[in-house]
Amino acid sequence: MEEDNVKIAIIAKTLLTPICLLALFTPSQASAQLIPQPWVSVGGKDGDITYAVGARALNFGVELGTGPDGATGVDVLKFISLPVISPYVGVGLYSEDKGVAVSGGVQVGATDNVFVGAGYNSIRGFNGQLGIRF
Repeated sequence: MEEDNVKIAIIAKTLLTPICLLALFTPSQASAQLIPQPWVSVGGKDGDITYAVGARALNFGVELGTGPDGATGVDVLKFISLPVISPYVGVGLYSEDKGVAVSGGVQVGATDNVFVGAGYNSIRGFNGQLGIRF
């Protein structure tokens, strides 16, 4: 009887070990796209038209924009990926004594390969976004 229990324990360990190793080393689904998702943005503040281009990868983004009075700057964005909608917040630095900017907005998947968005930047104002996914 004891000999049967030892055999069962050996068989169980022999089967359980590869299953555990497989579960441990099997890659999980990527939560973020590795290929950058570029977009263009047009907006306005105080009667001036503002422009920006950006890209997103791994739930972080970078946006290069121009604001009123020829101010140019770069914003670093952090996205929260939800099934259809991706809100974001960001902080940036602008020239022409404009200083630090804060921003926030949302991007929504319109189709499998196209997304639209809307946002606000404290220096560049409200903006609309159009982007593509590869």
